[in-house]
Formats: sequence, structure tokens, C-alpha cells
Amino acid sequence: MQALMLAAGMGKRLGRYTQNGTKCMVQVNGKALIEYAIEALIKANIKKFVIVTGYRSEVLKEFIRSKFDEKRLNGMVIEYIDNPIYDKTNNIYSLWLAKDKLIEDDTVLLESDIIFDDKILMDLIESQDKNLAMVSHFEPWMDGTCTLLDEEKNIVGMLDKAHFNWNDISNYYKTVNIYKLSKEFSEQYYVPFLESYQKAFGKNEYYETVLKVITFLSKTNLKGFEVRGDQWYEIDDPADLAIAENRFAPTSEKLTMMENRFGGYWRFPQIIDFCYLVNPFFPPKKLSEELKSSFDILLRAYPSGAKEQNLLAGKIFNILPEHIVVGNGAAELINSFCSMVTGKTAIPYPTFNEYPARFCNSEIVEIPVNKNIFEYTVSDILTAVDKSGANNVLLINPDNPTGHFLKKEDVLKLLDELKTRNVQLIFDESFIDFADKEIRYTLIDESIIEKYPNLVIIKSISKSYGVPGLRLGILVNSNPELIEKVTKNNSIWNINSFGEYFLQIFDKYKSNYKEACDKLADERKRFSKALSNISGIKAYPSQANYILCEYNGKQNITELTESLLENHNLLVKNLVRKHLFEGRNFMRLAILEPENNDLLIEAIRHETLK
Repeated sequence: MQALMLAAGMGKRLGRYTQNGTKCMVQVNGKALIEYAIEALIKANIKKFVIVTGYRSEVLKEFIRSKFDEKRLNGMVIEYIDNPIYDKTNNIYSLWLAKDKLIEDDTVLLESDIIFDDKILMDLIESQDKNLAMVSHFEPWMDGTCTLLDEEKNIVGMLDKAHFNWNDISNYYKTVNIYKLSKEFSEQYYVPFLESYQKAFGKNEYYETVLKVITFLSKTNLKGFEVRGDQWYEIDDPADLAIAENRFAPTSEKLTMMENRFGGYWRFPQIIDFCYLVNPFFPPKKLSEELKSSFDILLRAYPSGAKEQNLLAGKIFNILPEHIVVGNGAAELINSFCSMVTGKTAIPYPTFNEYPARFCNSEIVEIPVNKNIFEYTVSDILTAVDKSGANNVLLINPDNPTGHFLKKEDVLKLLDELKTRNVQLIFDESFIDFADKEIRYTLIDESIIEKYPNLVIIKSISKSYGVPGLRLGILVNSNPELIEKVTKNNSIWNINSFGEYFLQIFDKYKSNYKEACDKLADERKRFSKALSNISGIKAYPSQANYILCEYNGKQNITELTESLLENHNLLVKNLVRKHLFEGRNFMRLAILEPENNDLLIEAIRHETLK
């Protein structure tokens, strides 16, 4: 068995990463793609490796010589074939140049821009089937040639972009661009077709097109060899490179790299996200279908301006439009409003870091919190205000990440006291709808905001209503001038058409929303109890859609959260770097659907028993 790599291309889409070297010299976590490939081939006991070079061929050859001496190659011989017109041809010509090598031996054919697990190459080679195309069940992040397989995994069709149909993706398998071809297959089918196709259509084609033609012949027996989508990645541009580095990072770095993405996890479909906080029981399917039904017109239509968005939000929350402003998520409103806040702002810690980061014109005063139970009272807040002379108080209720909750009567008492002191309360109720229904409340009420002009309310619709991709949030206050200032701080088109349409149709689904919040509260009780039954886990009381957990086991919290990601594809929030948690073993777990919560429970139990 030999290996053949096509590495003649210029990799233009990778920009600066290929200015001084070839595409396969691009570094992924400190190691070049060609290094990963050669190491995998050596492990697979491949004794001859043929590389078709072109762009910066001498640079590539010297790089390989510098990395792999005879001892490290372990008996593997590397041969080169140069494509002198690499800039005028596509990979069909590069493969044609190596046609004589193809018919010498069984061959693993691979492209130079792929990073992959060593195991899938070993499994491919060890398979009893002689002619295989490595494939993965199609996922939305994938691009390029797809195959159709029958029940025996025979490839019965190959689809290029022109014939791709999104309605049929459940039947598609994306080619990984790694193949195992027998000497007989190459000699009888592939090389003759390769030569004929090139004569007919020229050198500026792709070798997979020839395979597409061959699949119509029943005698070829080219099969699909299925691997998971997280076992490989094709790198065409800098965005691909960043994702590949996440996927193939060392265990000790992977968690941090994933957290630093701040979302976009649909590119990692194997991972279940217990880190970011959304409502898992809303929106209902019917609402999603209604959005989909208007997809084309919403995609092509400009949204309304900010004032129309405020009218729609005012209707949902029964608030006058001059008392409410819609933001591109709560994050935009936090930034727009908090930059206007001056004086001193009292905050109970730990807290959502976005707030203190945005109080750029205000001095932060820390409200003392019981560090054993992470609770505080109205009296604690008022004492800190009186002692520091604070002009503002930030209260996230339930608090993030602790889930600590102050009841309505306590918050109204706090508002009365702060009003007499001329102190503003910034009240974030992004998670308040998840509280147990007997204590659930909202301060978004005209009678409340009129009574307390010192009250500013911020609420994330993204989190509460399970639509983070729409980026919606609101800010409420009885002073129209303040609302106007915040509105002017934002772009006139800060809300896209999909977000506006959600606000437009939401009223029809209010009862579904209430049911979803009740369902989450019930699941929180079950989930919290199950977590508390795991040895070494302490689940703190919460009224939010997440649970703060302390871990007392053999590992530290970083080792545990890394193991959950590496071994179980479960992403949880490690709080080791958060203020008041430094050096302590705390994590925050989002509450998802029961089946996913059960997966996490079993994974934690498994890791704690090691």
C-alpha cells in the first residue's frame, strides 16, 4: 500500500498563511498539515509516499526534509512529481501526472488541505473493501462534492454544487477527499477514464468528476467508508483554519478555545452546549414554521426603523413605546446605556462580566456577598450604597452565574429605599421568567416604572425566548428622554427583519411561552436533584435556567470540564477565572432538554468515578 497526495495548488483563499509556503505547510496548533499527514501514514505502515507538488515546490520539499529524517520516516520513502503548470490547471492534471504511480500499487489518495484523526486512516486501510471513498453524513457546515449510498454503502451517485438539493440533505454523504483505490481499480477504470476525460474536457477540471462518471458503472464497486464529521476538517480559508484548530486542539486548550468563540457552535454539531443560556422549550415548532414561511421575503426586505421596533415590543410587554427600546440583544443595550452611567455603581459579585466591562464612566463598588452560599439581601445592598455613596445599583435577578433570587416584595422595598436616596436601580430580569411560577414576576409594568423613575430594566429576549440567533433585547424606563438617548446610541437598523417579524407574531404564542417557562422550572428541580445525587457535586439553589455547581472530586474543575468536552462532547462553563471563584471548583450548567441533561449527569458521574 502506497499513498499519493495532491499538493500543487496555491491556496489563495488562505491569504497570508500561504504567502511563504504551500497549503499543506499551514500550521494547525503549531504543526503543519503535511506533518500530521506524514505521521499518520507512518503509523499506518505506508512505505511509499508520492507527493504531486507545484506552487513553491522546493520550499515544501525542504520543509519536509527538515522535519523528517530517515529515522523518523521509519522506512517510508517520499517521492515527488512536479506540476510545472499548477497555476493553469486543476487537480485532475496533477493526478494525471501521477497516473503511472497509481497503477503500481494499491493507493491511499488524499488531498493536502485536510486534517484528520489517525484512526480513520488506519480503519480505511484495514477495511476488507478494496475501493473506498471516505465520506461523512452531510452537515450544514460542509461544502463540496456529496455522494449517494445504497444499503450496502455502494456509491450510486456523486453530486456537484450544481445538482445539490437542500431538501435531500438527509440522504447525502460529503466526500472527505481521502480514498483507497486498488491497483486493479486504477488500472482498469480510473486511469483510462482520467485520460479520456482530460482529453475531452481539458486540464482545468477536478479528479472527483471522473469518479462521478465511474460510479455509473455497476462493476466498479466503489463504496463509501463512513466516518464522523468531527474526525476531519478541510481547510480552505482562515475561518476553516480557526475551526480546525478548535477541533484538533490539545485537551488542555480546547475548552478555552471553544469558550473564546462566544457561539457559532453549529459548526461543531457533535457538541452539546451547556455553556450558553437559552430557553430549550421555546419557540414552539409552529412559530418556527411561521418564520420559515416568510424566509424569502424577510431575507430580501429591509427591516423597519427603531421606532417601529419599539412599538412592536411595547405591544408585547404592554408598555408605552416611548418607555421601551429594542436592542440587538441585551448586549447592545448594556453597552449603549452603561456608557451613559456616571458616579459609583454598586454590584454584587460574582456577576455577568459584560456589565462591569461597560461601565466605562462609572466607578465599580463591590457589594459584599456570602462567599459560601453566594447570597445577599436588600439590607446588604443598602449598607453598601450608604457606605460607598453609590449613585447606581446593578441587580441581575436571578443572578448570573449563581441563580440567586430576590422576591418581588424585596425588590420593591429596595426601590423605595433607593428612591429616597436618589439612587438608580439597573434591574436585569433576563432570567426571571424561569423562576418557579408561584414566585415569578416582572417589573415591566407601567404602574411600576411610573412610580419608580429611578428604575431601568434590561431584558434579554434572546435568552428567555430561545432565539439568540435573532439578537433581541429590551430596555424599559419611564423617562422618554433616556429612551431616546439609548435609541440614538444604536443604529437605526439595529434589528434585522427576522427579529422584527418575531416581535410582530409573538403575541399568538404567549401561552406557549408560559408553558415553556413552567416546563423549565419543573426540569430544573429534577436536574438539580439528580446532580446533587452525584458524589462530589453540590448544586446551589437557582431560579434561572442554569445551576451553579461546586465540585469536590479527584480532579480539579478544569480537568473535569476538559474531560467532559474531550470524552463526551459536552461544553460547560468553567468558572475558575471568574471573580470570587478563583482557585475554587465551580461550574455553571445550563438547563437543556431532559435527554441532554441526562447525558450530562451520566458523563459527570462517569468522570467523577475515574
